[in-house]
Amino acid sequence: MADEADNSYTINTQVNGVDTAPQIALISQYVKDLSFENPNAPAAYQWPDQPQIDVQFNIGADRVGDEVLEVSLKIEVKAVAPQGTAFAVELLYAALFGMRNVPEDQIQPFMLAEAPRLIFPFARRVLADAIRDGGFPPLLLDPIDFGALYLQQAQAMEQTAGEPAGHA
Repeated sequence: MADEADNSYTINTQVNGVDTAPQIALISQYVKDLSFENPNAPAAYQWPDQPQIDVQFNIGADRVGDEVLEVSLKIEVKAVAPQGTAFAVELLYAALFGMRNVPEDQIQPFMLAEAPRLIFPFARRVLADAIRDGGFPPLLLDPIDFGALYLQQAQAMEQTAGEPAGHA
């Protein structure tokens, strides 16, 4: 009887006992700053007009240690009706990520596209709760394709890099 062939194999990611595989881990998420303004209460609750909602996003990224990066998502929401501002909310939501053995050319795309995608659902919930707690219907923001936004911005930067600086 012939022995069956062993079709399994093991990939060794350690060279000289050191793990060289790229690793990224979410360490912690937190509200860094939250502001809710309700300047026209209690009148705003009786306004007949639906306010226009303006939402602005900004992504920040900082290296806070040798292998630790902080990614922050700033979301500003302002609800304005013809009678005035119903509410204004600013949320700065952040997360710490540990990174090891990640190629330098992959760090920026992760920090500006993938990391915001990972923390956005949590920031969205904090924002919705703050608006609800302010006496308004919770605002559930639609999902955002941070990857497409990153690519758009990268392409715009490439185009402007090739243009002359301006007139002296």
